[in-house]
Amino acid sequence: MGVSSAVFHRVVDALAEVESSQAHDWTSFSVRGKRFGYYWPRTETVGLKQTITEQQALVSERPEVFEEQYTSGGFGWVVVYLDGVEADELAELVYEAWRLSAPEELADELPFAKVAKALPRRRSKVSR
Repeated sequence: MGVSSAVFHRVVDALAEVESSQAHDWTSFSVRGKRFGYYWPRTETVGLKQTITEQQALVSERPEVFEEQYTSGGFGWVVVYLDGVEADELAELVYEAWRLSAPEELADELPFAKVAKALPRRRSKVSR
């Protein structure tokens, strides 16, 4: 279980109009000037914008994978430990964070199915 930072970046790269900004210890991600995520390479964690309800559900369900970062403007930000999350779940959380920040018309143009194509293909087990 767990994903690499490369998978996170592949998902972000599949989103429309993402702008990144490099700081000393992290990279932030925005869409049309509205922040939706952060990446901290030292800790292999990402911070993602979510609804407060989703933030609370994630943290209470799996506190070893998710932690509350902060709340602001009616949104709950959550820290995600990449080594504890599956690629498809991470993609859904990143997409939702982006969607919460993107203008409606832009979000409507990019269904999740297009973003999911950025995920690495799972290898099937073949019996011999």
